Amino acid sequence: MEYTSGLAMNEENSAPPGDQRGAPRFTSLIRAAKLVCGQGEFVCVIRDVSATGVSVRTFHPLPTDKTVALELQNGESYELQLVRGEGCEASYKFDRPIVVERLIHENWHYPKRQLRLNITLPLKVSALTGSAEAITLNISQQGARIECDAVFAIDQRVTISCEQLPDIRCKVRWRKDSNYGLVFEDTFSLREFAIFAAQVQCPVLFQNDPS
Repeated sequence: MEYTSGLAMNEENSAPPGDQRGAPRFTSLIRAAKLVCGQGEFVCVIRDVSATGVSVRTFHPLPTDKTVALELQNGESYELQLVRGEGCEASYKFDRPIVVERLIHENWHYPKRQLRLNITLPLKVSALTGSAEAITLNISQQGARIECDAVFAIDQRVTISCEQLPDIRCKVRWRKDSNYGLVFEDTFSLREFAIFAAQVQCPVLFQNDPS
């Protein structure tokens, strides 16, 4: 199953009228986000959310940090404390109650964008005009922002390569000084992207993973 940034929402409110403790819970919420902690940035899918907590699923063993931040695609962040975690699924509580409608209905200050992870990787960028060393500043399923001293033209086709990834054919979308925005010709699935990112940042998570 491929996860998208859409949602299918089923609101449940079992609290009797006037009971302010029973916050509505929104289930079947399918939205990609990321967990940010000292071990790195990890792709997750938000499954359930209420004013006091959230449940998520990852595509690999969970990061072991007890305190993490949940960051949405628009950059908004919520501090979390682990309540229960097993395998690839975890429940967290918010450090303070949130406005659920704000998270669900995307009432955001900034527009939603591709889910990007701030991962630094050494790269080789190759083109017909030559090759050069570079580093990633962030990466998504569809592209990457890199820093490179060589000069490439807008819309020029290049190939990036590194130890952790197969060669990726890209097109230069934008350039600012030594920073470039690249668009991948072949994009990652969310699962592929999540596992790659976790293996690069925290390979210890996979040491006892039976899969």
